[in-house]
Amino acid sequence: MRWRGLPRGRTLLRVALVAVLLGLAAAVLNTPDGCPPGAVPAVAPTPTVGAPAGGGVPPGGGVQAGGDRRAAALPLPAGAVGVPIRLAEPAALAVLGPGARVDLLVVPAGGAAGAATVLAPRALVLDVVGAAGAVDGSSALYLALRPEQAQRAVGLPEGSRFAVVVRE
Repeated sequence: MRWRGLPRGRTLLRVALVAVLLGLAAAVLNTPDGCPPGAVPAVAPTPTVGAPAGGGVPPGGGVQAGGDRRAAALPLPAGAVGVPIRLAEPAALAVLGPGARVDLLVVPAGGAAGAATVLAPRALVLDVVGAAGAVDGSSALYLALRPEQAQRAVGLPEGSRFAVVVRE
């Protein structure tokens, strides 16, 4: 059989589609094992618009150049301990961002709904992890607490519920 020149028309389209699909298959096969489907690749943070003069992050995060409210996580302050806290109402995560100050409240397991006590006043939000609407427990606040506050928070019985009151 003889080849009569370069492919044209539909044949060229088919060849191009096969090449694209083979490239996509190679990319999927070379995906690292620890990369879950739909994961967003880590990107260097972009500067925030309207950041305070000291280079910090404004309370509640900031608006980045692309209109995104997420800001880079803050470093752990000296003498503080970083503690991830899962909130009873994860919708509160939508209004929080690194740099915000919150009062951390807790209702111990078996406690009445009105029995909330302040566990950590004016705690610094270092990062907001996960999506606000996630129901699988993958969303949390990463707070900077004093060591004794952190010890009380992690020492609570299972079933205790956490909530926050946004300051400033």
